[in-house]
Amino acid sequence: MNREVGKKTAAIYARVSTLDQSCELQLEDLRRYASQRFGRCYEFVDEGVSGTQRRRPQLDALMNSAHKRLFDAVLVWKFDRFARSVKHLVDSLAEFRALGIDFVSYTEGVDTTTPTGQLLFHVVGAVAQFERDLIAERVRAGIAHARALGKRIGRPRSQINTEQVNALRHQGRSLRQIAQSLNVPVSRVRRALATNTKTGCPPATSGH
Repeated sequence: MNREVGKKTAAIYARVSTLDQSCELQLEDLRRYASQRFGRCYEFVDEGVSGTQRRRPQLDALMNSAHKRLFDAVLVWKFDRFARSVKHLVDSLAEFRALGIDFVSYTEGVDTTTPTGQLLFHVVGAVAQFERDLIAERVRAGIAHARALGKRIGRPRSQINTEQVNALRHQGRSLRQIAQSLNVPVSRVRRALATNTKTGCPPATSGH
């Protein structure tokens, strides 16, 4: 997919939920609109695909193409033809905005190339940031509550047999080999050897 020099490119997305329905009504309106505004147009059509499905082959292809910046705008007939939920819509519009791709919902009169449409991008961006802030705040509150109850935060420390570590070290094993053998991080092996040294065990030679 190569863009025509000097002309903006659009991506049309249409969807119907059952195979006995047709996307032609959506496509006719969107093709007409695209022919008036854009020099070239690609079509992504999901037929017989429910709007609640997380994976949609053609929508996935459209998003992959968006990340490659193969078009300048996405055209849909209606929001519900594109997004499976308000969150999906908000996330997708925020993604398009970050990529510099405009978004048009034909029947709802939303066009982010206009001042009013740009406002939508700003609102969507603010909503997305607000949601991220809420999630971060909940996580911080949960951690603080758990600590107040005396709970340990983070991954549990890997258990290690220091005598086994020392025996393997005296067999000439490297720190990495010991770690792989005991399925623990190299740092835990190093600490175990250091502990042995402090408690009077014969010091192990350094190295990996």
